[in-house]
Amino acid sequence: MNVRRLPALAGLALLLTGCGIRPTEVPTDFGAAPSRVPCSLAQPELSAQVSRGVPVQLFLLCGSSLVTVDRTVRVPEGTADARRRIIVAQGLLDQLAAPPSASEKAAGYTTHVPGGVSVTGPRPRDPEDTLRLSTAPAAMTPYALAQVVCTLSDSAAAEGDGSVVLGGPDGTQLRRYACTDEVRSRPGTTKPPSSGVTGG
Repeated sequence: MNVRRLPALAGLALLLTGCGIRPTEVPTDFGAAPSRVPCSLAQPELSAQVSRGVPVQLFLLCGSSLVTVDRTVRVPEGTADARRRIIVAQGLLDQLAAPPSASEKAAGYTTHVPGGVSVTGPRPRDPEDTLRLSTAPAAMTPYALAQVVCTLSDSAAAEGDGSVVLGGPDGTQLRRYACTDEVRSRPGTTKPPSSGVTGG
C-alpha cells in the first residue's frame, strides 16, 4: 500500500515545484524592519501634546539643514509685553541648549547651542525690540548662531517680521539678523544676514 503512494507523492511534489512552490521551505526571516526616515518624526512628542504654555518652534539641526520641532514656553498670565518677550526668549534658549528627546535623537536631530546663555532686554538707548545675550552672537559657532537667529526671529520674542535684534553683554554694536531660506538650508556655511542698528 505504501509502495502505491510513492508515485502519487512524487507527482504531487513535481507539480508543486513546477508552480514555483517549495513545500518543504518555511519562511522564517523577512529581513530587518524598515528604518525611520532621517529627519522625520512619526508623531509629536507626548510632552509637547500635554504641556500648557505658549506654543513655540525651535530650529534644530538634522543632517546639514535646520528643521523645526514644537515646544511650549510657560508665561505667567498677565505678564507685560516687554517682560513676556524676555521670558519667551529665555525659554527658547534653554530648550535649544537641552538635548533633543529620544525620538528626535533617533531621527538624527542635534543642537549646537551651548547651555547657560541668558537674555536680557534693551538698555536705555537700545531699540525696544533688542535682545542682549550673555554670549555675544559673534562668538557663537555658525550652527549655533543660525539656530538662535531662526528660532528667536520666528517667535513672540521678536517683532514678527522674520528678523531679530541681538547684542552681546557689552557695548558692541547691535545687529538685526534675519533667517533666510539659505540659512535654513546651509546653516554651517551661510551666515544669517545682518545689518547694524543704532540706538533709539
